[in-house]
This record gives sequence, C-alpha cells and structure tokens, in this order.
Amino acid sequence: MTSHAPHSVLPTHQVENQAPELPPFDLYSADAPLREAVAREGGGWASERLVSLGTELGTPDMFHRGHLANKHAPELHTFDRFGHRIDEVEFHPAYHELMDLAARHQLPTLPWKQPRAGSNVARTAMMHLMTQVEAGVLCPVSMTYAVVPALMNQPDVADVWLPRVLSGEYDPRMIPAEQKRGVTFGMAMTEKQGGSDVRANSTKARPVGPGGPGGEYLLTGHKWFCSAPMSDAFLTLANTERGLSCFLVPRFRPDGTRNSIFVQRLKNKLGNRSNASSEIEYHDAWAQMVGEDGRGVRTIVAMVHHTRLDAGCAPVGMMRQALTRAVHHVRHRRAFGKLLIDQPLMRNVLADIALDLEGCTAMSFRIARSFDEAGDEDQARFGRLATAVNKYWTNKRCPQLVYECLECHGGAGYIEESIMPRLFRESPLNSIWEGSGNVICLDVLRAIHRDPGCFEVFVSEVEAAASGDPDIAAKLSEVKAMLADPSSLEPRARRLTEDLALILQGSLLRKHAPSPIADAFMQARLRSSGGIAYGTLPPGVDEHLLIERATPPA
Repeated sequence: MTSHAPHSVLPTHQVENQAPELPPFDLYSADAPLREAVAREGGGWASERLVSLGTELGTPDMFHRGHLANKHAPELHTFDRFGHRIDEVEFHPAYHELMDLAARHQLPTLPWKQPRAGSNVARTAMMHLMTQVEAGVLCPVSMTYAVVPALMNQPDVADVWLPRVLSGEYDPRMIPAEQKRGVTFGMAMTEKQGGSDVRANSTKARPVGPGGPGGEYLLTGHKWFCSAPMSDAFLTLANTERGLSCFLVPRFRPDGTRNSIFVQRLKNKLGNRSNASSEIEYHDAWAQMVGEDGRGVRTIVAMVHHTRLDAGCAPVGMMRQALTRAVHHVRHRRAFGKLLIDQPLMRNVLADIALDLEGCTAMSFRIARSFDEAGDEDQARFGRLATAVNKYWTNKRCPQLVYECLECHGGAGYIEESIMPRLFRESPLNSIWEGSGNVICLDVLRAIHRDPGCFEVFVSEVEAAASGDPDIAAKLSEVKAMLADPSSLEPRARRLTEDLALILQGSLLRKHAPSPIADAFMQARLRSSGGIAYGTLPPGVDEHLLIERATPPA
C-alpha cells in the first residue's frame, strides 16, 4: 500500500476574508453600558465576582458547551429497563456543567444569602452574562431564585426547604431532597384549557386530614407546561373547596418513595432546546399547601414577579451577545473595497442597534435596583409597574435586534455552526414565558388602576431624572392623555406600555449616559425622527461612540 503525504491546501480552498474566532475575553469588563449600570444602581461591590464570571464564560470552550447542551437535547426515560416507571430526563454533560457553574457563582441564591444593597443588581448582571452563553439552563436557575419569597408565605414549609435552596450547590441526582447537597425548584401553573388564564385551572386538591396552610393534600390534574421537570419540587396551582390554592409538590414523598408526578412528554420547542419543558400529570400527588387556602394566585405571584425580572433582563443579554458577534464580524469582513465596519450604512445599522441596547440595559438595571429596595413602598410600587413595562419592551425588541445582527453576517450567520441561529430561536421565548405581550400590557393597566400610586411614583422618577427634558415631557403628556380616556384604553395598552418604556429609558439615558447617546435616543426614539427598521438613524447621531461602546476586544 502506497503512503502519501498529507494534501497541501487546495488553491480553491484558501480561506480569506473571514472573521476569526472571537477570542477569549471578559464579558463583563468589555460591556461599558453594563458596567456603568451595575455601578450606579448599587452593585459595584460585586465587580470582582462579575469579572470572574465574565472571564469564565467568555471562552470558545464555554460557548461550545452551550452549543452541545442544545444540540444534544434532553431525553425523557419514562421506564427503566425492568419496566419500572421512573419519569427521568437525561441531559448532556454540558448542561450539568453549566448548571454547576451557575450554582457556584450563586445565580439562584445571591440576594437571599447576601441581602445587601445592590445584590439583585449584581445577580441580574450575572444572569445577563450567562444568558449570552446559554439561556436554557437559566429557567431552573430563575425559578429556584424566585421561589424564595413565595415560600416565605408558609414559614413551616420554608424552614424545611429554604436551607436546601440556599445551599449554593447543584446536585442532579434523582434522590429525596433531604439527601441532596442542594435543590432546584420548578413551577407548574398552566393547563391546556387555560394557558395564561390560570383561574381556568381544573386540577383538584383533596386534603389528607384537616388540610389548610401547611397541610397535606393529594393533587390530581394535568399541567400543560412544566419547565425543568427534574427539579426537586414545584410550586403549582390546584383547586380546593375554597378555590385556587398554591401547593409545593416534591419529587419524592416524605416516606422516600417517588411522588405521583408523571411526565407525559417533553415539548418539541422552537428554541430553548437544552431546557426540558414538559407536560406532567398528577395522580394523587402528595403536596403541601403554601399560603392561604383559596388565595393561590396571590401566593404564587411573588414567584412570578421575580421570574418576570429575569424574563425582562435576559433578552438584553441575548441582544448584547448578538451585537458583539455582529460587530466582531464586520470588523474583519471586507466588501466593495473596504471593511464592512467602514461602510456608512452598516455603521448606521450597528449604531441603531447599540442605541436600543443602551436604553434597555439602563432600564433593566434600574428595575433590578427596585427589587433591592422593595422594603420602601415607593420602590415597590415603581417595581410593580416598571417590571411589567420592561418585560414587555425588551422582549419586543429582542427578536428584531437579533435578526438584524444575524443579517450583518450574511449567509455566515444563517448556518448552525454559528451561534446566531440559536440566539434567534431563543429570542421570542421570554415574551411568551411568564405572561405574553397582551397579558403583560393588561397587567400594566391593572397596576395603574388598582394602585394609582404606581403611576405617580413612575412619573416622579422620570421627571426627576429628565430634569425637564422637552421630549420626555411631551411623551409623558401623551401618556397622561391616554390614561384620561379609560373607555378606549385597553385596545391601546400596547402603545401605552411602549411609551412608558421609551420614557423610562430616555430619562435614564438623559441623566446617566454620555450626552450624544441621550441626544440620539431623544431624536430617534421619542421624536420619531428615526425609521421603523434598524439602520434608519437620523443625521447627526454620534455613531462612532455608540459602536465603540459595543465593540468587543480585538
């Protein structure tokens, strides 16, 4: 057999005019809008922690783990080889590695273990960083974080479960919670016939003994969406004789046997592939009531409110990673005689995208601070309204922004070896989770009507920050006129929510951002001098500054 030397590179396979791999870099230090927002909103004390996480995440190997966790989707094993019903989900090792990383850096626990000024801001920054690598693992991370205030409604249950939640360790073993180093929580509310209308739920709860808060129940029903079915326990809703109530359902009964929670199937989703969203059934599943009998929505809303913080801030991390990749590509790709980054129309597109990222970052972290200051009633009111506004707006901007960044790559951004298709598939997710767009806008109306103080605090916030800016004042007058006509308000709820988001972003940028960025935002967003699509900024905008603040290291 004749041996041959390796082929020399064929002349037609010379690789030229392609962007190199994005080099390892600290995702936190390279993000000027993020660093500034964290510092001014009270999280500056966590800068070393954020640099550590940003450095660990910002490597090609870590992004490859995110790719693997999605490529090798979770698999449901309903039975073991002997025929025993087990209802276990198998994940790729990369998923467990990312979950362990999140636990080590205290993404589910930081504000509860270190309840100081800025702890929610610092944690939100960590979520912002990690969602750039892989968003799917952040579903159980977010629910584990958010379950804490809901459990506080039932001290005897909280005394048992909170030490497990706050251990700071990830333990994926399928064993009773009391034997584990740490636990994760899930949530199961929606049903086939109801969706976001959880009051249409039909799951029944039958008391074992006297029942009541902290009491034992057996649940029977079908839940259409249960994300993270391998969690150690779930908060869920079911009906007692007094109405819809909240329950904690563990994977194992107190006697150590598996609880009657049956995973019917895993959802075949557009994106979020690494996260095992599922349909489950309860067949006399053992549970404990959390909170008042018949007040389940009120009890679980604390968990929903905190998950909405994440669902509003995670898209901003995706937007940041999409823009990072787009800027990196156009800095190296040449067309029509010069680099894409030097093409005037491309610069307009990138600067327009960066302008939205500046506004969404500022808004998200101001809202994160309201969670740290929720003991102040005005801050709680502000957060009640602004969290919904933020959740609506960042999620409406995210898919379009990610798509434009994908288009900046041309065909290279459309292939699966790129991260861009995965970001694009992920981009609509958070708009649907924890209340779709219409539900969120109706919640905005509900917050204003039930407690007018929410809007009054919001107005005080933006007026103080804007210092009489005429563009913000004009837009605020439009909002007040809209609210003065309640008969036509519901059909315009989206417009109202959008205007509130633009006003809040504009006020924050006017107070904190470099003047050219604030000026650009007023002109392009509040005066509507810009167009509908990205790349339609009006003349005079400082595109260089916007792009420079979005540029990753060389």
